[in-house]
Amino acid sequence: MYRFLLSRQWVILTLVGLVLIPVMIKLGFWQYHRHEHRVAQNQLIADNLHAAPVPVTDLTAPGRTLPRDDMWRRVTAAGTYDTRHEVVVRQRTAADEKTIGYYVLTPLVLDQGPRKGTTVLVNRGWIAAGNDLTRFPDVPAAPKGRVTVTGRMMADETTEGSGIKDKRGLPDRQVMLINSERQAEALHRPVLGGYIEQTAPEPPGGTPELVPEPDHDSIGPHMAYAVQWWLFAAAVPVGWFVLVRRERKDRLAAAESTGGAESAPAEPLSRTVASTE
Repeated sequence: MYRFLLSRQWVILTLVGLVLIPVMIKLGFWQYHRHEHRVAQNQLIADNLHAAPVPVTDLTAPGRTLPRDDMWRRVTAAGTYDTRHEVVVRQRTAADEKTIGYYVLTPLVLDQGPRKGTTVLVNRGWIAAGNDLTRFPDVPAAPKGRVTVTGRMMADETTEGSGIKDKRGLPDRQVMLINSERQAEALHRPVLGGYIEQTAPEPPGGTPELVPEPDHDSIGPHMAYAVQWWLFAAAVPVGWFVLVRRERKDRLAAAESTGGAESAPAEPLSRTVASTE
Protein backbone atom coordinates (compact mmCIF):
# COMPACT_ATOMS: atom_id res chain seq x y z
CA MET A 1 0.00 0.00 0.00
CA TYR A 2 2.84 2.37 0.81
CA ARG A 3 5.55 0.77 -1.35
CA PHE A 4 6.08 4.12 -3.07
CA LEU A 5 7.83 5.33 0.11
CA LEU A 6 10.82 3.18 -0.95
CA SER A 7 11.21 5.14 -4.17
CA ARG A 8 14.28 7.36 -4.54
CA GLN A 9 12.27 10.59 -4.38
CA TRP A 10 10.46 9.62 -1.19
CA VAL A 11 13.58 8.33 0.54
CA ILE A 12 15.34 11.64 -0.15
CA LEU A 13 12.30 13.66 1.00
CA THR A 14 12.04 11.61 4.22
CA LEU A 15 15.75 11.94 4.99
CA VAL A 16 15.63 15.70 4.46
CA GLY A 17 12.72 15.92 6.88
CA LEU A 18 14.52 13.81 9.47
CA VAL A 19 17.51 16.14 9.27
CA LEU A 20 15.45 19.35 9.45
CA ILE A 21 13.51 18.38 12.58
CA PRO A 22 16.47 18.23 15.05
CA VAL A 23 18.14 21.22 13.40
CA MET A 24 15.02 23.35 13.86
CA ILE A 25 14.56 22.15 17.44
CA LYS A 26 18.18 23.07 18.20
CA LEU A 27 17.75 26.51 16.63
CA GLY A 28 14.65 27.01 18.78
CA PHE A 29 16.57 26.23 21.97
CA TRP A 30 19.39 28.53 20.84
CA GLN A 31 16.92 31.41 20.57
CA TYR A 32 15.33 30.41 23.88
CA HIS A 33 18.69 30.54 25.67
CA ARG A 34 19.30 33.98 24.15
CA HIS A 35 15.93 35.04 25.56
CA GLU A 36 16.89 33.75 29.01
CA HIS A 37 20.21 35.60 28.84
CA ARG A 38 18.46 38.84 27.89
CA VAL A 39 15.97 38.51 30.75
CA ALA A 40 18.76 37.81 33.25
CA GLN A 41 20.80 40.75 31.98
CA ASN A 42 17.80 43.08 32.21
CA GLN A 43 17.28 42.01 35.81
CA LEU A 44 20.98 42.55 36.62
CA ILE A 45 20.94 46.04 35.08
CA ALA A 46 17.74 46.99 36.93
CA ASP A 47 19.06 45.73 40.26
CA ASN A 48 22.41 47.50 39.92
CA LEU A 49 20.89 50.77 38.70
CA HIS A 50 18.60 50.90 41.73
CA ALA A 51 21.22 49.83 44.29
CA ALA A 52 22.66 52.41 46.65
CA PRO A 53 25.93 53.88 45.31
CA VAL A 54 29.20 52.66 46.82
CA PRO A 55 32.74 54.08 46.65
CA VAL A 56 34.38 53.13 43.37
CA THR A 57 37.29 51.56 45.23
CA ASP A 58 34.88 48.98 46.72
CA LEU A 59 34.43 47.43 43.29
CA THR A 60 37.70 47.83 41.46
CA ALA A 61 41.46 48.24 41.75
CA PRO A 62 44.33 48.90 39.33
CA GLY A 63 44.60 46.10 36.80
CA ARG A 64 41.37 44.43 37.93
CA THR A 65 38.81 43.16 35.44
CA LEU A 66 35.34 44.22 36.53
CA PRO A 67 33.11 41.17 37.21
CA ARG A 68 29.92 41.02 35.17
CA ASP A 69 27.79 41.15 38.32
CA ASP A 70 29.24 44.60 39.11
CA MET A 71 28.49 46.08 35.69
CA TRP A 72 26.16 49.11 35.82
CA ARG A 73 26.54 49.30 39.61
CA ARG A 74 26.21 52.84 40.91
CA VAL A 75 29.45 54.22 42.36
CA THR A 76 30.85 57.51 43.66
CA ALA A 77 34.32 59.01 43.38
CA ALA A 78 35.77 62.22 44.81
CA GLY A 79 38.88 64.05 43.66
CA THR A 80 40.17 66.48 41.06
CA TYR A 81 40.10 66.16 37.28
CA ASP A 82 43.36 65.83 35.36
CA THR A 83 42.25 67.72 32.27
CA ARG A 84 45.77 67.81 30.84
CA HIS A 85 45.43 64.10 30.05
CA GLU A 86 41.82 64.24 28.89
CA VAL A 87 41.08 62.26 25.70
CA VAL A 88 38.09 61.79 23.42
CA VAL A 89 36.72 58.44 22.24
CA ARG A 90 35.92 58.43 18.54
CA GLN A 91 32.81 57.22 16.67
CA ARG A 92 30.29 57.24 19.51
CA THR A 93 26.60 57.98 19.09
CA ALA A 94 24.47 60.51 20.94
CA ALA A 95 21.35 59.59 22.89
CA ASP A 96 19.40 59.63 19.61
CA GLU A 97 21.57 56.69 18.45
CA LYS A 98 22.08 58.43 15.10
CA THR A 99 24.49 61.35 15.50
CA ILE A 100 28.17 60.42 15.58
CA GLY A 101 30.58 62.23 17.87
CA TYR A 102 32.94 61.67 20.79
CA TYR A 103 32.84 60.56 24.39
CA VAL A 104 34.86 62.80 26.70
CA LEU A 105 37.12 60.69 28.91
CA THR A 106 38.74 62.56 31.79
CA PRO A 107 41.02 61.08 34.49
CA LEU A 108 39.90 61.80 38.04
CA VAL A 109 42.61 61.67 40.74
CA LEU A 110 41.07 60.36 43.97
CA ASP A 111 41.80 62.40 47.10
CA GLN A 112 40.44 60.12 49.80
CA GLY A 113 40.04 56.53 50.84
CA PRO A 114 42.49 53.62 50.78
CA ARG A 115 43.55 54.39 47.20
CA LYS A 116 44.11 58.12 47.57
CA GLY A 117 46.15 59.43 44.64
CA THR A 118 44.97 56.66 42.31
CA THR A 119 43.26 57.61 39.05
CA VAL A 120 39.86 56.50 37.77
CA LEU A 121 38.59 57.23 34.27
CA VAL A 122 35.30 59.14 33.97
CA ASN A 123 33.22 59.18 30.80
CA ARG A 124 31.76 62.69 31.18
CA GLY A 125 29.41 62.25 28.20
CA TRP A 126 28.98 62.84 24.48
CA ILE A 127 29.89 65.82 22.29
CA ALA A 128 29.43 66.47 18.57
CA ALA A 129 32.37 65.63 16.33
CA GLY A 130 32.63 68.95 14.48
CA ASN A 131 34.08 69.37 11.01
CA ASP A 132 37.78 68.65 11.58
CA LEU A 133 38.36 65.10 12.81
CA THR A 134 42.14 65.50 12.71
CA ARG A 135 42.39 67.79 15.72
CA PHE A 136 41.29 67.64 19.33
CA PRO A 137 37.70 68.98 19.51
CA ASP A 138 36.43 71.81 21.65
CA VAL A 139 35.52 70.03 24.87
CA PRO A 140 33.40 71.64 27.61
CA ALA A 141 35.70 72.30 30.53
CA ALA A 142 35.62 69.87 33.43
CA PRO A 143 34.80 71.35 36.86
CA LYS A 144 37.82 72.77 38.66
CA GLY A 145 38.75 71.89 42.21
CA ARG A 146 37.39 68.98 44.18
CA VAL A 147 34.36 67.20 42.70
CA THR A 148 32.22 64.23 43.63
CA VAL A 149 31.04 62.14 40.69
CA THR A 150 28.27 59.56 40.66
CA GLY A 151 27.93 57.12 37.81
CA ARG A 152 27.60 53.58 36.51
CA MET A 153 30.60 51.27 36.81
CA MET A 154 31.58 49.89 33.42
CA ALA A 155 34.11 47.27 32.34
CA ASP A 156 37.07 48.12 30.13
CA GLU A 157 36.27 48.01 26.42
CA THR A 158 38.11 45.54 24.21
CA THR A 159 37.96 44.80 20.51
CA GLU A 160 36.72 41.28 21.26
CA GLY A 161 33.92 42.48 23.51
CA SER A 162 32.83 45.58 21.60
CA GLY A 163 33.67 44.77 17.99
CA ILE A 164 35.42 48.16 17.71
CA LYS A 165 38.82 48.00 16.04
CA ASP A 166 41.53 49.64 18.14
CA LYS A 167 43.13 51.76 15.42
CA ARG A 168 46.63 53.15 15.77
CA GLY A 169 48.00 56.43 14.47
CA LEU A 170 45.00 58.50 15.53
CA PRO A 171 45.24 62.27 16.10
CA ASP A 172 46.68 63.38 19.42
CA ARG A 173 44.50 62.60 22.48
CA GLN A 174 41.98 60.53 20.51
CA VAL A 175 41.28 56.84 21.18
CA MET A 176 38.91 54.18 19.91
CA LEU A 177 38.31 52.24 23.15
CA ILE A 178 37.87 53.12 26.81
CA ASN A 179 40.51 50.94 28.41
CA SER A 180 42.12 51.58 31.77
CA GLU A 181 45.28 49.58 30.99
CA ARG A 182 45.96 51.65 27.87
CA GLN A 183 45.39 54.88 29.79
CA ALA A 184 47.63 53.69 32.63
CA GLU A 185 50.43 53.24 30.10
CA ALA A 186 49.86 56.75 28.76
CA LEU A 187 49.62 58.32 32.21
CA HIS A 188 52.52 56.33 33.73
CA ARG A 189 50.56 55.82 36.94
CA PRO A 190 48.03 53.32 38.38
CA VAL A 191 44.47 53.51 37.02
CA LEU A 192 41.50 51.65 38.49
CA GLY A 193 40.18 48.89 36.25
CA GLY A 194 37.06 49.82 34.27
CA TYR A 195 35.61 53.32 34.20
CA ILE A 196 32.75 55.43 35.51
CA GLU A 197 29.92 56.46 33.17
CA GLN A 198 28.86 59.73 34.78
CA THR A 199 25.22 60.27 35.76
CA ALA A 200 25.65 63.19 38.20
CA PRO A 201 26.20 66.04 38.55
CA GLU A 202 24.46 67.29 35.42
CA PRO A 203 26.97 69.35 33.38
CA PRO A 204 26.18 73.06 32.83
CA GLY A 205 24.18 73.59 29.64
CA GLY A 206 23.75 69.84 29.20
CA THR A 207 27.16 69.36 27.53
CA PRO A 208 28.75 66.93 27.46
CA GLU A 209 25.50 65.01 27.02
CA LEU A 210 25.35 62.34 29.70
CA VAL A 211 25.13 58.77 28.42
CA PRO A 212 21.58 57.44 28.93
CA GLU A 213 21.09 54.35 31.05
CA PRO A 214 21.00 51.05 29.14
CA ASP A 215 17.70 49.60 27.99
CA HIS A 216 16.57 47.00 30.50
CA ASP A 217 12.88 46.74 29.60
CA SER A 218 12.92 45.20 26.14
CA ILE A 219 13.33 41.42 25.95
CA GLY A 220 13.79 41.34 22.18
CA PRO A 221 12.27 38.88 19.67
CA HIS A 222 14.21 35.78 20.74
CA MET A 223 11.29 33.97 22.41
CA ALA A 224 9.10 34.54 19.36
CA TYR A 225 11.88 33.18 17.13
CA ALA A 226 12.21 30.10 19.37
CA VAL A 227 8.49 29.35 19.07
CA GLN A 228 8.66 29.81 15.29
CA TRP A 229 11.50 27.30 14.95
CA TRP A 230 9.63 24.76 17.07
CA LEU A 231 6.48 25.25 15.00
CA PHE A 232 8.52 24.70 11.84
CA ALA A 233 9.90 21.48 13.35
CA ALA A 234 6.38 20.29 14.17
CA ALA A 235 5.18 21.20 10.67
CA VAL A 236 7.72 18.91 8.97
CA PRO A 237 6.13 15.53 9.99
CA VAL A 238 2.65 16.98 9.52
CA GLY A 239 3.54 18.08 6.00
CA TRP A 240 5.21 14.75 5.28
CA PHE A 241 2.07 12.88 6.42
CA VAL A 242 -0.17 15.10 4.25
CA LEU A 243 2.01 14.44 1.20
CA VAL A 244 1.99 10.69 1.85
CA ARG A 245 -1.81 10.63 2.08
CA ARG A 246 -2.09 12.70 -1.11
CA GLU A 247 0.34 10.44 -2.96
CA ARG A 248 -1.49 7.28 -1.87
CA LYS A 249 -4.85 8.77 -2.84
CA ASP A 250 -3.56 9.77 -6.29
CA ARG A 251 -2.06 6.32 -6.87
CA LEU A 252 -5.31 4.56 -5.88
CA ALA A 253 -7.29 6.85 -8.19
CA ALA A 254 -4.89 6.13 -11.05
CA ALA A 255 -5.09 2.39 -10.40
CA GLU A 256 -8.92 2.43 -10.38
CA SER A 257 -9.09 4.42 -13.59
CA THR A 258 -6.84 1.94 -15.40
CA GLY A 259 -8.23 -1.13 -13.67
CA GLY A 260 -4.74 -2.09 -12.60
CA ALA A 261 -2.98 -2.59 -9.30
CA GLU A 262 -1.77 0.19 -7.01
CA SER A 263 1.64 -0.12 -8.57
CA ALA A 264 0.32 1.28 -11.83
CA PRO A 265 2.00 4.47 -13.06
CA ALA A 266 0.89 7.55 -11.20
CA GLU A 267 1.69 11.21 -11.14
CA PRO A 268 5.32 12.02 -10.26
CA LEU A 269 6.00 13.21 -6.72
CA SER A 270 7.00 16.61 -8.07
CA ARG A 271 3.47 17.11 -9.44
CA THR A 272 1.95 15.81 -6.19
CA VAL A 273 3.97 18.27 -4.13
CA ALA A 274 3.07 21.10 -6.49
CA SER A 275 -0.62 20.28 -6.21
CA THR A 276 -0.50 20.80 -2.46
CA GLU A 277 0.89 24.32 -2.75
